[in-house]
Amino acid sequence: MIRLFIASNLSADRPIGLEKAQTHYLVDVMRLAEGGEVAVFNGRDGEWLARLTRMSRPDWGLVPTVVARPQLPGPDLDLLVALIRRSRLETVVEKAAELGARRIRLVITERANPARANLPRLNAIATEAAEQTGRMDVPEILAPESLAQVLAAWDGQRRLMFCDEAGEAPMAIEALMDCPPAASWAILIGPEGGFSASERGRIRATPGALPAGLGPRILRSDTAAISAMTLWQAQWGDWRGT
Repeated sequence: MIRLFIASNLSADRPIGLEKAQTHYLVDVMRLAEGGEVAVFNGRDGEWLARLTRMSRPDWGLVPTVVARPQLPGPDLDLLVALIRRSRLETVVEKAAELGARRIRLVITERANPARANLPRLNAIATEAAEQTGRMDVPEILAPESLAQVLAAWDGQRRLMFCDEAGEAPMAIEALMDCPPAASWAILIGPEGGFSASERGRIRATPGALPAGLGPRILRSDTAAISAMTLWQAQWGDWRGT
């Protein structure tokens, strides 16, 4: 079934107007006829079944009919990723949405790519990934902040898995297995050039920091993000089925 993220509140028999891009997707691309059924979600009200309806030419809308799935919270996981090349950053955002990150925080580091992040495009990528994967919310994407600002305001109750490419940390599987449980987590991924020595020192001194290695090879940032999230999900995330 087609799934669509809708920002509006969802309730039975309350019509919702569609944006032009959503109308184009449903009517022109997917060829959905009036009365056709779509699954919709907004991250708050669960997933609803809704009927496509003509509101007034040329406008279309959806009418929610019944709750298909109640809203359930996903894991409280932030992915912090340094600004990297656009194509690789877009891959990270897409895969982070697929792998269940609740928030994606963009971080400016000493060796970060100077290119600016296109937040509207990244939000569109995250939304499409959420629609396709069946999750019932869209990860929030925060505007870039400096690593120093992020660490200075860090909540020590949130565990920070720091992917340390310098080879001075236990392997991620071992580090995660030995770590006490925590309700909220974050994973920090550095730029292609790695963190500077001073940055590594500040990260390690941050309350809740958990240095972890990702194997004997140096991984690109997008590969590191996917690998770290996969390992975390297997140990502490909703892959465990509990």
